[in-house]
Amino acid sequence: MPERDPGPPRPGRPAMDPGRLRALDRQHVWHPYAPMPGRTDPLVVESAAGVRLRLAEEVHGQRELVDGMSSWWSAVHGYNHPVLNEAARGQLERMSHVMFGGLTHEPAVRLAKRLVDLTPDGLEHVFLADSGSVSVEVAVKMCLQYWRSTGRPAKRRLMTWRGGYHGDTWQPMSVCDPEGGMHQLWSGALPRQVFADAPPPGFDAPPDEAYLRHLAETVAAHAHELAAVVVEPVVQGAGGMRFHSPAYVRALREICDAHDVLLVLDEIATGFGRTGALFAAEHAGITPDVMCVGKALTGGYLTLAATLCTPRIAEGISRGEVPVLAHGPTFMGNPLAAAVADASLGLLLARDWAAEVGRIERGLLTGLAAAAELPGVREVRVLGAIGVLQLDHDIDMAAATRAAVGEGVWLRPFRDLVYAMPPYVTGDEDVARICTAMCAAAREG
Repeated sequence: MPERDPGPPRPGRPAMDPGRLRALDRQHVWHPYAPMPGRTDPLVVESAAGVRLRLAEEVHGQRELVDGMSSWWSAVHGYNHPVLNEAARGQLERMSHVMFGGLTHEPAVRLAKRLVDLTPDGLEHVFLADSGSVSVEVAVKMCLQYWRSTGRPAKRRLMTWRGGYHGDTWQPMSVCDPEGGMHQLWSGALPRQVFADAPPPGFDAPPDEAYLRHLAETVAAHAHELAAVVVEPVVQGAGGMRFHSPAYVRALREICDAHDVLLVLDEIATGFGRTGALFAAEHAGITPDVMCVGKALTGGYLTLAATLCTPRIAEGISRGEVPVLAHGPTFMGNPLAAAVADASLGLLLARDWAAEVGRIERGLLTGLAAAAELPGVREVRVLGAIGVLQLDHDIDMAAATRAAVGEGVWLRPFRDLVYAMPPYVTGDEDVARICTAMCAAAREG
């Protein structure tokens, strides 16, 4: 028999007992990438501040954990930041939401203008979406509708390179890695896209001429049916945390231009400084036709993403038989999320974010140097505020997580990877602690 709803917390009411909370969680809550009911109990977080998560009870000798994940790469300023708290409170007092169809408001307009100013030159139009995956859906819809509107409806397939990850909704799943990725279950049902080989590894590695030819030949062979090439620039995230040379992104821009194919860059994970440039496209010195951003956009406070495009795309769609982009989420342009996002970007620009990311990069390089000698560690990779240990075996997540928590750090390993993406405000001692925890997770996992 289901337990009675304990009601929401309020001043004077004690927090729910952690054991009862876990029992209700197991009974009712479906967690990401997990069975139902869950096989392991998640840790109960009661609060968060700075770079620390405060647990409801002691776990493996720890009550506070340094967050090495930025809450899936979004909380770049840490938690409970006074500037973002004030932005949320101030907007709540005006309005938390209003429909975006036929109405507009200052938070959305300010945010759109700031995004246009920050992103590579030429991206002038902003579509606000609910999440990163939805922003990729919108990007694909833009490209398909552009070609239909300009009289070339046969250009309806997408191309990408292997090893990518673009989200869990339908079209994004179709351009995730079809074999090693988490969506291979749907390979018979998803649209059949065109896949080039994964880019050769190494951010600083010289470009492989044979691979450049492979990219050019693959696009050329399918140009008549390709609407767009969709890739993560410089860093492939959840598909494997791999880094590649910006030269391949630059080459894709040239190849797409030569064959009249659009280029979409998914900067959901890489945007807003994570790789050491404000956007990974800057490493290549190019502007895509469409760019997706999300994750760090609101500093981890609220779900929001955006799809930006050039005037060519917007004008092409607007001249079509259906002169509108047929997409309109209920919470599109949510004022509360937009206000916090604008404040988060202002906070980022007010600080020397590049120095912060550079400092974290140096700390990761130093702290992970010895990990290369650990049994089972195949490779150590660091770029910007990203540190990766790739193992020669699939990780035992429970054992690896237990080891990291024992060191006072929250990590979320997956497949054969132990990695960290700390908040930019993480201090040197905490970066060193994250490195220690990563090594412990690699040893035990």
